[in-house]
Amino acid sequence: MAKKKRLVKKQKNAKLLIALILFILLVSASFAFDYQIVEKVQGLRSSSLDVFMLWITFFGSTFFILFFLTSLFLWHEHKRRWIVPLWISLSASFVITSILKFIFARARPYQLGIATLDLLRYSNTINSSFPSFHAAAAFSALPVLDKEFPRFKFVWLGFALLVAFSRVYFAVHYLSDVLAGALIGYLIGYIAVRAEEKYKYSNIIKRIIWKK
Repeated sequence: MAKKKRLVKKQKNAKLLIALILFILLVSASFAFDYQIVEKVQGLRSSSLDVFMLWITFFGSTFFILFFLTSLFLWHEHKRRWIVPLWISLSASFVITSILKFIFARARPYQLGIATLDLLRYSNTINSSFPSFHAAAAFSALPVLDKEFPRFKFVWLGFALLVAFSRVYFAVHYLSDVLAGALIGYLIGYIAVRAEEKYKYSNIIKRIIWKK
């Protein structure tokens, strides 16, 4: 039985590694078509779709994700241990994407002539385009949900994809930005979950805070 479990785990890790390599290749390839893709997406723009996508892009913020998912875990008392990994995933996503934004300093699509809403133009001037933090934040929650709410993860995946698409839709990000953000967020969430399973660091953090 133990050997079978180890074999299943190795197969799962191998599949994950292959998927990771393929996704990295996809991110790399998308750089060549970024501007053309954003231009094509602009052909889908309409006033009614703008309203829907605006709702998606703003509710894809860290605050909404943190508030909604924290409430979900609090509602299920025995799942509260996963609040800490969730917070760590979102915080690490913010730190890492902020560092990468500073390093790459990539101009956003609308800064190169593609139209966007003034509201988004003014709210996305403090940092650069690559990678997308919105995508990273949304996808960082997937591994945590997969652990405790496996059925709900597919609903969240749909939401995360909409968040990522909304950033391209409004020309505040390129496809490579959201793909890279999604990859970064998911890997951070995955590491946070595996570390919690192995070390149970949420209990350690709680004991430290309680002593204080």
